[in-house]
Amino acid sequence: MIFYATGLLLAVGAVWLFNRLVRLRNQVRNAWSDVDVQLQRRHDLVPGLVESVKGYADHERQLLERIAAERGDAMRGGTPAQRGAPEAALGQHLGRLLALGEAYPELKASRNFSQFSDELAEVEGNLQHARRFYNGSVREYNTALQTFPTLMIAAPLAFKPAEFFTADADARANVEVRFRDPA
Repeated sequence: MIFYATGLLLAVGAVWLFNRLVRLRNQVRNAWSDVDVQLQRRHDLVPGLVESVKGYADHERQLLERIAAERGDAMRGGTPAQRGAPEAALGQHLGRLLALGEAYPELKASRNFSQFSDELAEVEGNLQHARRFYNGSVREYNTALQTFPTLMIAAPLAFKPAEFFTADADARANVEVRFRDPA
């Protein structure tokens, strides 16, 4: 009788651990979906923002072309780890683009530029929150995979660690903003 009770208890424990891993894995997937939505919103804003700047800062064409190329790189997708560097580079150059508003007062006063700037600022805030939630979910999930007794269930059932969404070292550097004389 004790043998059956012990077996039943182990089976219930294994089911509970399995269900916990599934819940954590789904939380990671949901959190990544939230990050992806915010990244897509940012990607959707880039063409309008670039267009609103083109007429005011024609000699900033190199920056505009770089942003367009980085948007393409960032939209190619991939794993969270693969998307970190292109997304960070895009964010860094978008910051430089927004700083042009300070160099060109007529651009800053432009309704389109102002609207895109506000929307981008909102998206960046939402994106920062979504990234933190995603990375927290990854941390919780990966910790569960590596701790006893869950690791005894995770390994045989092929649960794989999730990747953090991080920026590379170059993207963490401060943005250098230089204003050119609009003359």
